[in-house]
Amino acid sequence: MPPEPATPAAAVRIVLVEPSHPGNIGAAARAMKTMGFDELVLVRPERFPDPQAQWRAAGAEDVVDSARVVDDLDEAIADCGWVVGTSARARRVPWPVETAEQFAARLADEGLGGRPAAILFGRETSGLSNEELNRCNLHVVIPAHPDYSSLNLAMAVQVVCYELHKPMADAESHERRPESHWDRRLASAREMDGFYRHLEEVLVAIDFHDPEAPRQTLTRLRRLFNRVRADATEVAILRGVLKHVEQAIQRNP
Repeated sequence: MPPEPATPAAAVRIVLVEPSHPGNIGAAARAMKTMGFDELVLVRPERFPDPQAQWRAAGAEDVVDSARVVDDLDEAIADCGWVVGTSARARRVPWPVETAEQFAARLADEGLGGRPAAILFGRETSGLSNEELNRCNLHVVIPAHPDYSSLNLAMAVQVVCYELHKPMADAESHERRPESHWDRRLASAREMDGFYRHLEEVLVAIDFHDPEAPRQTLTRLRRLFNRVRADATEVAILRGVLKHVEQAIQRNP
């Protein structure tokens, strides 16, 4: 049976990675609440809890109070199907990129696949690292004037939440909910991470991948599978194939 469609707002998680100023946390919480979102996760915040977060929340103190603090990004996204990074950085290996409006339309059209969607926002000064961006299915950009495209953290959260809210509000106005097109739940970030580790081990074992000279092979493979967005059953099949490869190597060293 297809998974029950999740309530869209409740299934969208805003993740702030190493925010340095508590005022930005409070302002981001306010931006979220005005658009109907309330799940906030903080990865290693520099100062939290802090009175400035409460003060800047201005009516969204409940979002601040319920914010979950975690030690690493893995913990923040482990159960998520969609992992989306906000970034304006050009990458050596191009990644799927959409505007916030395009991603919101896709999410409304394709559904959540039975798992939460995590939207990652990086550090105020340096954004998300390349390693963090590699964990994402796609990158979301906010089109801005090329002469000055820098947005404050809370402003970026506001714009993305607004774009996500628009199709949700339209669905509610027509008394309908987005349906999931999946017959299985999407693979979680934790399941995908386990698959990538398993894949690397097998590629090393068959001398396809040299960890001493890795080049871009694993990055491009990660990009491929992140773009496909496999479900949990498909990942289990892939890992079964890898297991049989390992057994074949053991039988015929």
